Amino acid sequence: MVSQAAHANEDSRQALLSVADLDAGYPGTGAVLRGLDLELFAGERLLITGPNGAGKSSLLQTLVGLMPMRRGALYFHGVRCASDEDFALLRRKVALVFQDPDDQLFCPTVLDDLMFGPLNLGQSPAQARSLAQAVLARLGLSRLAGRVTHALSGGEKRLISLACVLTMQPEVLLLDEPSNALDDENWQRLVAILLDLELPMILVSHDQALQAALATRILRLVDGRLRALAEPKSVQDQRRDQAFASAQTAAAGG
Repeated sequence: MVSQAAHANEDSRQALLSVADLDAGYPGTGAVLRGLDLELFAGERLLITGPNGAGKSSLLQTLVGLMPMRRGALYFHGVRCASDEDFALLRRKVALVFQDPDDQLFCPTVLDDLMFGPLNLGQSPAQARSLAQAVLARLGLSRLAGRVTHALSGGEKRLISLACVLTMQPEVLLLDEPSNALDDENWQRLVAILLDLELPMILVSHDQALQAALATRILRLVDGRLRALAEPKSVQDQRRDQAFASAQTAAAGG
Protein backbone atom coordinates (compact mmCIF):
# COMPACT_ATOMS: atom_id res chain seq x y z
CA MET A 1 0.00 0.00 0.00
CA VAL A 2 1.28 3.50 -0.83
CA SER A 3 2.19 5.50 2.26
CA GLN A 4 0.27 8.63 3.30
CA ALA A 5 3.48 10.62 2.83
CA ALA A 6 3.76 9.38 -0.75
CA HIS A 7 0.15 10.37 -1.44
CA ALA A 8 0.72 13.80 0.09
CA ASN A 9 3.79 14.35 -2.06
CA GLU A 10 1.85 13.27 -5.18
CA ASP A 11 -1.07 15.53 -4.34
CA SER A 12 1.26 18.53 -3.98
CA ARG A 13 2.34 18.21 -7.61
CA GLN A 14 0.36 19.18 -10.66
CA ALA A 15 -0.42 16.31 -13.01
CA LEU A 16 1.12 16.57 -16.47
CA LEU A 17 -1.92 14.92 -18.05
CA SER A 18 -5.28 14.38 -16.40
CA VAL A 19 -8.92 13.66 -17.09
CA ALA A 20 -11.88 14.14 -14.76
CA ASP A 21 -15.33 12.50 -14.90
CA LEU A 22 -14.69 11.31 -18.45
CA ASP A 23 -17.35 9.64 -20.60
CA ALA A 24 -16.23 8.64 -24.09
CA GLY A 25 -17.30 6.45 -26.99
CA TYR A 26 -17.73 6.46 -30.73
CA PRO A 27 -20.92 7.96 -32.22
CA GLY A 28 -23.79 5.50 -32.34
CA THR A 29 -22.36 3.30 -29.60
CA GLY A 30 -22.64 3.23 -25.83
CA ALA A 31 -20.03 4.95 -23.69
CA VAL A 32 -16.90 2.82 -23.28
CA LEU A 33 -15.47 5.03 -20.53
CA ARG A 34 -17.82 6.23 -17.81
CA GLY A 35 -16.95 8.72 -15.09
CA LEU A 36 -13.26 7.97 -15.46
CA ASP A 37 -10.58 9.93 -13.57
CA LEU A 38 -6.87 9.72 -14.33
CA GLU A 39 -3.71 11.63 -13.45
CA LEU A 40 -0.18 11.13 -14.81
CA PHE A 41 2.68 12.77 -12.94
CA ALA A 42 6.27 13.53 -13.96
CA GLY A 43 8.53 10.50 -13.72
CA GLU A 44 5.71 7.97 -13.76
CA ARG A 45 5.42 4.87 -15.89
CA LEU A 46 1.75 4.18 -15.36
CA LEU A 47 0.56 0.79 -16.57
CA ILE A 48 -3.12 0.12 -17.31
CA THR A 49 -4.44 -3.41 -17.48
CA GLY A 50 -7.90 -4.91 -17.71
CA PRO A 51 -9.98 -7.45 -19.62
CA ASN A 52 -10.20 -7.46 -23.39
CA GLY A 53 -12.80 -4.98 -24.60
CA ALA A 54 -12.63 -2.90 -21.42
CA GLY A 55 -11.69 0.23 -23.37
CA LYS A 56 -7.94 0.49 -22.73
CA SER A 57 -7.06 1.39 -26.33
CA SER A 58 -10.07 3.71 -26.42
CA LEU A 59 -8.73 5.51 -23.37
CA LEU A 60 -5.38 6.18 -25.02
CA GLN A 61 -7.11 7.42 -28.17
CA THR A 62 -9.33 9.72 -26.09
CA LEU A 63 -6.28 11.20 -24.39
CA VAL A 64 -5.05 12.53 -27.75
CA GLY A 65 -8.45 13.47 -29.14
CA LEU A 66 -8.93 10.54 -31.54
CA MET A 67 -12.07 9.36 -29.73
CA PRO A 68 -14.65 12.03 -28.87
CA MET A 69 -15.37 12.93 -25.26
CA ARG A 70 -19.04 13.00 -24.33
CA ARG A 71 -18.52 14.45 -20.88
CA GLY A 72 -15.71 15.49 -18.60
CA ALA A 73 -12.51 17.47 -18.96
CA LEU A 74 -8.95 16.78 -20.10
CA TYR A 75 -5.99 18.88 -18.98
CA PHE A 76 -2.36 19.08 -20.10
CA HIS A 77 -0.07 21.01 -17.75
CA GLY A 78 -3.23 22.23 -16.04
CA VAL A 79 -4.66 23.78 -19.23
CA ARG A 80 -7.96 22.38 -20.46
CA CYS A 81 -8.09 20.86 -23.96
CA ALA A 82 -11.49 21.09 -25.60
CA SER A 83 -11.30 22.15 -29.26
CA ASP A 84 -9.83 20.36 -32.28
CA GLU A 85 -7.08 22.99 -32.29
CA ASP A 86 -6.28 22.22 -28.64
CA PHE A 87 -5.90 18.52 -29.38
CA ALA A 88 -3.81 19.18 -32.50
CA LEU A 89 -1.34 21.05 -30.30
CA LEU A 90 -1.59 18.36 -27.62
CA ARG A 91 -0.58 15.65 -30.10
CA ARG A 92 2.72 17.44 -30.66
CA LYS A 93 3.59 16.83 -27.01
CA VAL A 94 1.68 13.64 -26.15
CA ALA A 95 2.63 10.84 -28.55
CA LEU A 96 0.61 7.67 -29.07
CA VAL A 97 2.27 4.47 -30.29
CA PHE A 98 -0.52 2.37 -31.77
CA GLN A 99 -1.07 -1.31 -31.03
CA ASP A 100 -0.61 -2.20 -34.71
CA PRO A 101 2.60 -0.63 -36.08
CA ASP A 102 1.22 -0.84 -39.62
CA ASP A 103 -1.22 1.90 -38.60
CA GLN A 104 1.76 4.18 -38.02
CA LEU A 105 4.27 3.21 -40.72
CA PHE A 106 3.47 4.07 -44.32
CA CYS A 107 6.58 5.56 -45.99
CA PRO A 108 8.92 3.69 -48.37
CA THR A 109 11.87 3.41 -45.97
CA VAL A 110 12.49 3.55 -42.24
CA LEU A 111 14.34 6.87 -42.52
CA ASP A 112 11.44 8.34 -44.50
CA ASP A 113 9.01 7.28 -41.77
CA LEU A 114 11.12 8.92 -39.06
CA MET A 115 11.48 12.13 -41.07
CA PHE A 116 7.75 12.43 -41.77
CA GLY A 117 6.77 13.97 -38.42
CA PRO A 118 9.55 16.57 -38.19
CA LEU A 119 8.94 17.61 -41.80
CA ASN A 120 5.26 18.20 -41.00
CA LEU A 121 6.31 20.37 -38.07
CA GLY A 122 8.22 22.63 -40.47
CA GLN A 123 11.76 21.35 -40.14
CA SER A 124 13.97 21.37 -43.22
CA PRO A 125 14.84 18.04 -44.87
CA ALA A 126 18.38 18.33 -43.50
CA GLN A 127 17.10 18.99 -39.97
CA ALA A 128 14.58 16.15 -40.17
CA ARG A 129 17.19 13.73 -41.46
CA SER A 130 19.65 14.67 -38.73
CA LEU A 131 17.02 14.23 -36.02
CA ALA A 132 15.85 10.89 -37.46
CA GLN A 133 19.40 9.58 -37.62
CA ALA A 134 20.07 10.73 -34.05
CA VAL A 135 16.98 8.91 -32.74
CA LEU A 136 17.90 5.72 -34.58
CA ALA A 137 21.43 5.92 -33.18
CA ARG A 138 20.16 6.47 -29.64
CA LEU A 139 17.90 3.42 -29.89
CA GLY A 140 20.58 1.26 -31.52
CA LEU A 141 18.56 0.96 -34.73
CA SER A 142 20.76 2.78 -37.24
CA ARG A 143 21.22 -0.43 -39.23
CA LEU A 144 17.53 -0.24 -40.20
CA ALA A 145 17.60 3.30 -41.64
CA GLY A 146 17.63 2.28 -45.30
CA ARG A 147 15.36 -0.74 -44.96
CA VAL A 148 12.00 -0.94 -46.71
CA THR A 149 9.51 -0.48 -43.89
CA HIS A 150 6.96 -3.10 -44.94
CA ALA A 151 9.74 -5.73 -45.14
CA LEU A 152 10.68 -5.35 -41.45
CA SER A 153 9.85 -8.06 -38.94
CA GLY A 154 6.95 -7.45 -36.53
CA GLY A 155 9.35 -6.69 -33.69
CA GLU A 156 11.39 -4.29 -35.80
CA LYS A 157 8.23 -2.47 -36.84
CA ARG A 158 7.24 -2.00 -33.18
CA LEU A 159 10.61 -0.46 -32.35
CA ILE A 160 10.54 1.77 -35.43
CA SER A 161 7.01 3.00 -34.64
CA LEU A 162 8.36 4.06 -31.23
CA ALA A 163 11.33 5.73 -32.91
CA CYS A 164 8.94 7.66 -35.18
CA VAL A 165 7.10 9.28 -32.28
CA LEU A 166 10.37 10.08 -30.53
CA THR A 167 11.41 12.25 -33.47
CA MET A 168 8.50 14.50 -32.44
CA GLN A 169 10.32 15.05 -29.13
CA PRO A 170 7.23 14.40 -26.98
CA GLU A 171 6.81 15.18 -23.30
CA VAL A 172 4.55 12.16 -22.66
CA LEU A 173 4.37 8.72 -24.28
CA LEU A 174 1.26 6.57 -24.64
CA LEU A 175 1.97 2.96 -25.65
CA ASP A 176 -0.72 0.46 -26.62
CA GLU A 177 0.40 -3.16 -26.01
CA PRO A 178 4.01 -2.31 -26.89
CA SER A 179 5.39 -5.81 -26.22
CA ASN A 180 2.87 -7.77 -28.30
CA ALA A 181 4.52 -10.50 -30.41
CA LEU A 182 8.08 -9.46 -29.50
CA ASP A 183 10.77 -12.12 -29.26
CA ASP A 184 13.05 -12.13 -26.23
CA GLU A 185 15.75 -10.00 -27.85
CA ASN A 186 13.39 -7.25 -29.00
CA TRP A 187 11.44 -7.40 -25.70
CA GLN A 188 14.63 -6.74 -23.77
CA ARG A 189 15.60 -3.98 -26.21
CA LEU A 190 12.18 -2.33 -25.78
CA VAL A 191 12.42 -2.40 -21.98
CA ALA A 192 15.94 -0.96 -22.07
CA ILE A 193 14.81 1.83 -24.41
CA LEU A 194 11.80 2.78 -22.27
CA LEU A 195 13.83 2.78 -19.06
CA ASP A 196 16.50 4.93 -20.68
CA LEU A 197 14.03 7.51 -22.02
CA GLU A 198 13.02 8.80 -18.56
CA LEU A 199 9.79 10.14 -20.06
CA PRO A 200 6.46 9.93 -18.23
CA MET A 201 4.35 7.34 -19.98
CA ILE A 202 1.12 5.39 -19.90
CA LEU A 203 1.38 1.79 -21.06
CA VAL A 204 -1.56 -0.48 -21.83
CA SER A 205 -0.45 -4.08 -21.44
CA HIS A 206 -1.34 -7.57 -20.22
CA ASP A 207 2.37 -8.47 -20.12
CA GLN A 208 3.15 -9.23 -16.47
CA ALA A 209 6.90 -9.27 -17.10
CA LEU A 210 6.61 -5.80 -18.62
CA GLN A 211 4.64 -4.65 -15.58
CA ALA A 212 7.38 -5.90 -13.28
CA ALA A 213 10.15 -4.32 -15.36
CA LEU A 214 8.62 -0.89 -15.96
CA ALA A 215 5.53 0.03 -13.96
CA THR A 216 5.75 2.55 -11.14
CA ARG A 217 1.96 2.39 -10.70
CA ILE A 218 -0.72 0.01 -12.00
CA LEU A 219 -4.40 0.70 -12.64
CA ARG A 220 -7.08 -1.71 -13.84
CA LEU A 221 -9.83 -0.58 -16.21
CA VAL A 222 -13.13 -2.26 -15.37
CA ASP A 223 -16.68 -1.14 -16.21
CA GLY A 224 -15.41 2.08 -17.74
CA ARG A 225 -13.45 3.21 -14.67
CA LEU A 226 -9.92 2.85 -13.32
CA ARG A 227 -9.14 1.08 -10.08
CA ALA A 228 -5.81 1.11 -8.29
CA LEU A 229 -3.96 -2.16 -7.88
CA ALA A 230 -1.26 -3.04 -5.37
CA GLU A 231 1.96 -1.13 -5.81
CA PRO A 232 4.38 -2.99 -8.14
CA LYS A 233 6.94 -5.13 -6.33
CA SER A 234 9.79 -3.20 -7.98
CA VAL A 235 8.49 0.02 -6.41
CA GLN A 236 7.95 -1.69 -3.04
CA ASP A 237 11.55 -2.93 -3.15
CA GLN A 238 12.79 0.55 -4.04
CA ARG A 239 10.88 2.12 -1.16
CA ARG A 240 12.21 -0.55 1.21
CA ASP A 241 15.80 0.06 0.07
CA GLN A 242 15.37 3.83 0.42
CA ALA A 243 13.92 3.43 3.92
CA PHE A 244 16.78 1.11 4.91
CA ALA A 245 19.37 3.56 3.56
CA SER A 246 17.72 6.45 5.41
CA ALA A 247 17.71 4.44 8.64
CA GLN A 248 21.39 3.62 8.25
CA THR A 249 22.20 7.28 7.60
CA ALA A 250 20.22 8.35 10.67
CA ALA A 251 21.92 5.72 12.81
CA ALA A 252 25.36 6.79 11.61
CA GLY A 253 24.54 10.41 12.34
CA GLY A 254 23.33 9.52 15.84
